[in-house]
Formats: sequence, structure tokens, C-alpha cells
Amino acid sequence: MGAAQDTVLGMSVQSPWALAPDALLRALATDASGLGELEARARLRRVGPNRLQEARSHPLVGAVAGQLRNPLLWLLLIAAGIGTAVGEVTDATVVVAILLLGTALSVAQETRAGVELERLRDRIALRTRVLREGRELEIPTTEVVPGDVLVLAAGTLVAADAVVLQARDLFLSEAALTGESLPVEKRVGVVAAEAALADRSNVVSMGTSVRSGTGRAVVVETGRRTAFGALAHRLALRQPATEFSLGLRRLGYLLLTMMMVLVLIVFTGSAIQGHTTVDALMFAIALAVGLAPEMLPAVLATMLSRGARRLAARGVLVRRLEAIENLGNMDVLCTDKTGTLTEGEVRLERWLDVEGETSARVAELARANAALQTGLANPLDHAILGAVPQPADAAWRKLDELPFDFSRRRLSVLLQQHDQPAMLVTKGAFAAVLECCGSVRRDGAVAPLAPALRQQLADRVDGWGAEGVRVLAIATRTLPADAPLRHEDERELVLEGFLGFRDPVKPGAIAAIASLRELAVAVKVVSGDHHEVVRHLAREVGLRPDHLLTGTELAGMPEEVLRHRVLDTDLFAEVDPSQKERILLALRHTGHVVGFMGDGINDAPAIHIADVGISVEGATDVAREAADFVLLRRDLDTVRDGVVQGRVTFGNTLKYLLTTESANLGNMISMAAAAVFLPFLPLLAHQVLLNNLLSDVPSAALAADHIDAEALARPQRWDLRLVRRFMLAFGLLSALFDGIAFAVLRLVLDADAPLFRTAWFSFSLLTELFVLLVLRTRRRVWRSRPHPALSISTAAVAVLAITLPLSPVAGLLGFVSPSATVWLAVIGIAAAYCATIEVVKQPLLRAITPRSSSAAARTGAARGSRTRGVTAPW
Repeated sequence: MGAAQDTVLGMSVQSPWALAPDALLRALATDASGLGELEARARLRRVGPNRLQEARSHPLVGAVAGQLRNPLLWLLLIAAGIGTAVGEVTDATVVVAILLLGTALSVAQETRAGVELERLRDRIALRTRVLREGRELEIPTTEVVPGDVLVLAAGTLVAADAVVLQARDLFLSEAALTGESLPVEKRVGVVAAEAALADRSNVVSMGTSVRSGTGRAVVVETGRRTAFGALAHRLALRQPATEFSLGLRRLGYLLLTMMMVLVLIVFTGSAIQGHTTVDALMFAIALAVGLAPEMLPAVLATMLSRGARRLAARGVLVRRLEAIENLGNMDVLCTDKTGTLTEGEVRLERWLDVEGETSARVAELARANAALQTGLANPLDHAILGAVPQPADAAWRKLDELPFDFSRRRLSVLLQQHDQPAMLVTKGAFAAVLECCGSVRRDGAVAPLAPALRQQLADRVDGWGAEGVRVLAIATRTLPADAPLRHEDERELVLEGFLGFRDPVKPGAIAAIASLRELAVAVKVVSGDHHEVVRHLAREVGLRPDHLLTGTELAGMPEEVLRHRVLDTDLFAEVDPSQKERILLALRHTGHVVGFMGDGINDAPAIHIADVGISVEGATDVAREAADFVLLRRDLDTVRDGVVQGRVTFGNTLKYLLTTESANLGNMISMAAAAVFLPFLPLLAHQVLLNNLLSDVPSAALAADHIDAEALARPQRWDLRLVRRFMLAFGLLSALFDGIAFAVLRLVLDADAPLFRTAWFSFSLLTELFVLLVLRTRRRVWRSRPHPALSISTAAVAVLAITLPLSPVAGLLGFVSPSATVWLAVIGIAAAYCATIEVVKQPLLRAITPRSSSAAARTGAARGSRTRGVTAPW
């Protein structure tokens, strides 16, 4: 909506922000009660869904497109075409057939994973409150159309560009659109047609969120036609890459470099040996394909979709798939206490005057304030309404309102009863209300609020907080009924009394914190509640009550000091939203992977900047949109299950990369050397591809594999140094035994080209299969049980490795039937290789693991905190 003239439903609307509300409603053929259902559906068909991007294509299309972008696939197809042109039709046909089979398997696997993920995404689609024919409805955000009337309240994520029709202290955060960090007030009115986006005070824009107040606005643009849609389209906005994604990218660059060197060496060596150009080219490219983890996209998609499905079964819906690895890496969880460590069912248990006596007047004032305020819904008001019955003669009438916001930490409602003078009733945090009071009501009379009494009341509230009681204060003031209410009216109030709330600790909170600690995840409470309430909670759940910082202490603390203090602090109390961000940034600066769990509008910025943002199903729109994960059950056990599943997904992905790439590297090095020194190619191109395809079958089953318990006990981190060392150490060991096999086949058994290729094909495949079972665990192989799918697929491919040279298609594939002596040599060397790997893997792993990783693992396990650099999937 950045142009001076916009087209809505085919009608020209000249600068909608410059039109009076009534004129704009007429131009949009709607009214303040909203559209009718039939008209809304018709408009949806005409303008299309309210989304920034085109509808996602079917996962099958994406999977096929991904395969077609693989340059190695096209190189092999070109080489096969050249082979056909020079008469090598059979070899070229087999190469193409194997390529198509491997591509089909990858596409099928990615498509299945994609369909499952689409199903999970539908469960957490955003919904928007609108007026339709005068009724408030909640509809999918994608179905919002021009002419709809949005219902806005604190925490609402604005679904489209709209012009304000009603507003009451309506403040929006527009940082996502304009970069303005402070909330901006929106009001009914008309602005100049040429007004810049940031100056349109009567416009609410898609992508912004309501910080406080209430309002209604008529939609003028949706989807990519909005200001945010145009910006997103120009900038092609992307989520920041996770550490794991960046690690994979760096590994890809490493493999690409190795492939280029390998192709050059093999092709040059083959030419020197006199091999035909076509054979040498196809063999060199096939070796490059063998080194590339071409099944990685399918394996990753399967692992992540399986992880997302398992998390959903445990009550965790994944909004950002790549964040699953971050969830497993998390070593600090910051959370509010309400509903997480407590029951989340707040109960009002006392309503007292300033003398500490039960007061019906305080209860009545509290109920009137809670019942008639229209701002942010909250559990404290629900508790008041549930505990205080409505008096038969109440007859309160609301005249005006100052909604709650997180800077004032109070809300005020101007009320009138019958023909009595209007009364401002203010409710809020004790300190926030007390600072506005100049007197108190004692024994029915108003008395000055002396400094000594202020301190006495503060001490009393501290005492209640030490009992675990959360305290709000109630204050009043008489005001003219016809004067507009302003924030300046919250002064010289009369303190009426207190409301005391209690939220019991969850029975399983202590065990949940202990279980997270066993996973080396430290729990820190970040709360806006009174410090004594938070301290009382800490005593009950096993956190350190004396390791506490308040918002007041944070306010004057330099960043360097804060970064030091956060490490040894368990509790943060009386903090505001900006201080939550400071706490998380300080923890991240010290190297921790930080999660934040919240549900309110004030939590959204912290959720957004955390490495792992967690919200809950009933949270505000803006909190859920900022989160990576949405919990269906708000408790720490659910988070613990998510951490475990994240580590399983991360560990199995690393297993695939480390085991397959080390084996592939060893085979490719030995075959490249053989191509240079042997008078014939050690394998034909289609045999290399078939070997690679068959070895990937059990590797793909790693998505469902078990992870050893000790591997789940601490976070795992991506470390490219360890990946390189692992590939080189075990790859070179593999190449050593390949050399032994070459020597035995060529020098002892005098194998010719067909027999050598047959024996080497079976040997290479068997060693890849068996070493996968050995290296999938750090334990002794017989002490770690693989998943049945991995065991069965490994056994099936092993049988195929032996029977394929004996099958009717052996001749087509270039195989011959080996003698018993050859089989004994092949199986004996393969068994010796696996036994050697089993013997040396633990000392070799200790030798190649960077010292910083080992030290971090020990200190992290000891402190129950970070284990930076630990990457081994065992």
C-alpha cells in the first residue's frame, strides 16, 4: 500500500489513508459491521489468498526440481549420451537406468517427508479475528479480504494493510516494517495523500503487532499487495541459517573441492594409461558422484520430518524445521514461571484493605475493573471474575479506559454508578500503583500516605511475596464524567487495598528441572513478578533462591558485567521486555545456545532473538509467530522430550554424514589410485553408481536409528574440524585395506579386469555396510542395538552384494562368477577391516577429537551447562 493510488477489487481507491472512514467504507462496498459470508468468499476468489508467497507447490514438484538442479546428474547424462554416440550403448543405458532409479528413490523419500510436513504446518496456521455481519469470528489469516474489519487487541498480529475505524490507546510495534523500535500510536483520522508510510497514523500494516490498546480497522490490501508484501518480495526475506545448515554448506564446499581434484587426477591418469576418453570421463564423474552425498537432501528431509512427527506426537509443533537441531543443542532454557513451573491456574485468595483486613469494597472495585476493561486478556482478571460474585446492585457503567501496557504496568477504567461522581479505578503491580498514590483509605476515611506508611506497606507486600503470593494494588480517584481520560489522570490516587493471588507449583516441576539438568540444560526463570514471589518459587522447585537479579539491578548494569552475572544467576525478577532481550543476548554472547519460552506480547522480542523460540498453543499471535516451536502442553517435560528428539535428529544426521563420507572417501581414493596404476579401470561407471546406490539404502535407514543414552546426555555441536579429521582418519584406513584387497586380487589371485571388478564391487559394498554398523556407535558394536530397519536393510544389501554376480543380470552389469577362493579372500579382508575398525575406533576418536571439545564436554557435564564443540553422534 505504498503507492498514492491503490486498486482494490478492481476499484480505484485514491490514497485510502486520505479518505474519511465513511467514504472509505463506501468505496470498499462494506460497512463497520464487516462483510457478509457470501461476499467475503466471492472476494477471496477474486483477489486470492492473503499470503506473501505463492501457494507452495506439491512436495513432489520441489523434490523433482531439486534433483534436476544437481549438476553431476547432468554431467553423467551428457557423458552417457556421448557413449551412446560412439557405440557404447549398453554401458550408457545401464548408467542412465541406475541414475533414474536413484533419482526416483530420492524423489519418493523427499515427497513423503514433504507431505508429512505440510500436514503438520496446517495444524499451526495463524488465525485472525474479524467482524462478519456484526459477529466476531476467527478465520484463517489467508482468508482475510479487502473490506473485512479486523478486531485488534494487545498481542494481535496485523493480518493485512488496513485503515483504523476505532482506536483506544492503540499502539503498534512497526519495527518489522519501518525499523522504528518504539511503539507507534494509531488513531482514527485522515492524513495527507502524499504521507510517507511511517507518517500514516491511521494505518495498521501487515507484519506489525499491537502492543497495547484496542481497535478496529477495515482492510484495504492483502498479500503481496501490502507494504510488507512489497518489501518482502524485494528483499526475498529468508530466515537466518542455523549453525548446522552453515556447517553443511562448509562441508559442501570441502567436498566440491575434493571432487574437482579427484576428477582431474582420475581423468589424467586414465588418459596416461590409455583408457578410452568416454570410459575415463564417465568413470571420473561417477567417482565424483560417489563422493557426493547425493542422498543427503532426502535423508535430511526424512530425518527432519520424522523428528517433527515425533515432536508433534509429544505435543510440540514445529514451525521452523531447521530449528530442530538447535533444540537439541540448547543448553540454557529461560522461561516465565506461570503455567510452566506453576499450574497456570491463578486463584484470587485474598482482597484486603491497607490494614490487611478483608474488604468487600476492594473486591467490588477489582471486579468492576476486570469485567469492564477491554484490553489484553489475562489470567489475573479471570481469577478475579471467578472469585468475586457480582453484587446485585452494582450497575457500573464504563465511561473510558486506559489499557494496560508494560511500561506503566497498570490499567485504569473510568466508571460511574447510578448518578454518583465518576471514579477512576486503577489496578496494577504494587510498585506501579503506589507511585501514583498520594493518600490511602483507612477506616472509611482518606488519609495522607506518609513515607513511613509507604515503607510499611512495601514490607508487608515483600512478606506476602515470600509466601508465594503475588500482589496487585487497587487505587481510585474521582474525575469529571465528561472529560477525556488521559495518562496524566493516574496521579494523586487513593490506595484502596490489595489483591493476593496464588499459583501453585506443578507437582512435576522439580522432576522436570532435574531431568533437564541431566541433559546439561540449565533452567533460568525470567519473570516480571515481585522478586520475593520468584524467590519463593525457586525454593519449591530446587533452583537457587539467592542467585537472583532484579530489573532495577539490571537497569544500571553495564553489558560486560551482565555477561558475567547471567552465568551464575538462576532467577531474574521484575524485568521488563527489553531486559529479557538483554539477558538472552548476554547468554548468547558467552557462547550458550539459549531457548526462551513465553506466551505474551511482551515475550515476543525475546522469543525472536533466542536460538530456540518456544511458545504455547494459547499464546498471543505475535508470540506464536515469533516462535520456532509451539507447545500443545505447557510444561517442561514437553520441552525435555523436544530436546531429546532434537539430539536424536542431529545425531543421526551426523552419523549419515560421517560414516558414508568416510567410507566414500576411502573408496574413491583407492579407486582413483587404481585407475592410475592398473591397466584397466577398477570399476566401470555404472558399477560405481550401482555400488553407491545400494550402499545408500541402509544409510537412509539411519533416520530411524537408536541413539546411545550417553550421547543424549549433553548438547552436540557442529564442528567441521572433527568432520574433516573423521573423514580423513577412517577414509585413509579404508583406503589401506582397499590397497590390500587390490594387491591380493591382482598379485596373488591374478584377477583379470572382469573378475577384479566383480570382486572389488562386492568387497567395497560389504565393507561400507559393515563399517556403518561399527561406526554408528562409540560403544562396542555388540553393545548398541541398531534399529530393525537398519539391520534388515543392511542384511538385504549384503546378500545382494554376494548374489548379484551370480544372477542372470551379472553379464549386463559386467560381472563374472568368482571362485570360492576369491570369495574367501574378499570376505576375509572385509572381516579383518571391520575388526580393525572396531579395535581402533575408540582410541582413534579420542585422538581426532579437538581438545577444546573434550574439555568442554567434561566441564559442561560437571556444571550442567554448555558443552561447546561436541559433535560425535555417540
